[in-house]
Amino acid sequence: MNFSEIFGNFRKKQPSPSEAPTHWIKCKQCQSIMYYKEVQNQLNVCPKCGFHLRIGIQERIKQVADVDTFVEFDANLAPVDPLKFVDKKSYKKRIQEGKDKTGRISSAIAGECRIDGISTQLVIFDFSFMGGSLGSVEGEKITRAVKRAIDKQEGLVIVSASGGARMQESTFSLLQMSKTAAALKELSNNKLPYISILTDPTMGGVSASFAWLGDIIMAEPGALIGFAGKRVIKQTIGAELPEGFQRSEFLLEHGLIDMIVKRSELKQTIADMLKFLLSDKEKFILKLKDSA
Repeated sequence: MNFSEIFGNFRKKQPSPSEAPTHWIKCKQCQSIMYYKEVQNQLNVCPKCGFHLRIGIQERIKQVADVDTFVEFDANLAPVDPLKFVDKKSYKKRIQEGKDKTGRISSAIAGECRIDGISTQLVIFDFSFMGGSLGSVEGEKITRAVKRAIDKQEGLVIVSASGGARMQESTFSLLQMSKTAAALKELSNNKLPYISILTDPTMGGVSASFAWLGDIIMAEPGALIGFAGKRVIKQTIGAELPEGFQRSEFLLEHGLIDMIVKRSELKQTIADMLKFLLSDKEKFILKLKDSA
C-alpha cells in the first residue's frame, strides 16, 4: 500500500466537526481551555475566573427548582406570522430553526415549581431560541403566570436571557412590554412578590419592561445588561463610555440592581427572599382581618 492510500484511509476515518466529541470548552472571559465535565460540575461556571457561562432552560430548572417539582404550563402556545415577515429568512423558517435547536416553539418556558419547598410560578428565557427574544407567545406566558400567581397567592420568578423584543413581530412584540408591565402591576396590587433575575444577556425591550420591574432584582456575575448596545449608545451621545458600564457589577455600584448572586447561591437566595416577602403578605392579610 502506498503513502497516498494510507493517508487517504486516515482522512476517511476522521469525524466531521459535528461528530467530533466536545470534551473541551474555552472561557469567553479568561480564554482558558478547560475540560467540559469540570465546567459542568461547577454549574457551568469557569473554575478559573468565575465567569458564568450561558445555560439552557433545563439546566436552569435543575439549579433553581426542587427536584421533580416543575410542571410546565402553556406549552402548546405557538407563534404566528401575522406580518408574513421576511428578512434574510422568513419568520416561519427562523421559528422552525429554533424548534430544531431547542425542541421548543418558544424562547420562554412557564410553569409552577417548588423552590426550597415554596410553591412558586417560574418563567425562564432561553437565549438559544431566537436570542431569547420577546414575542406574543412569551408575553402571554408571563401574563398567564402572573394570573396563576394571583389565583394561588404565590410569588413569581422570571429568569431573563434575551436580546430584546422580537423584530419579526414588530408592534405585536412591542405591545408585550406594556402587557407584561400591566400584569405585574396587578401582581403588586395583590401584595405578591416578583423576583427578577438578570442573566447574560438581558437587553432591549426585555430590560425596558418586566426585567426591571422586580420587587427584588438579582443578576448573575458579569452579566451583560442594558437597553441599546455600546456602539449605538456611543454613536448617539458622541462620548466615550466607562469600561464595563453594562455589566452587572457596574449596575450594582450605581444602584440599578439590588444584588449580584453567584449561580451556586441563587436557589437559596431566591428562597430566602420569597420567604421574607411572603411572610409580609401573611402579616398584611392578618392586619386586614383584624381591622375588619
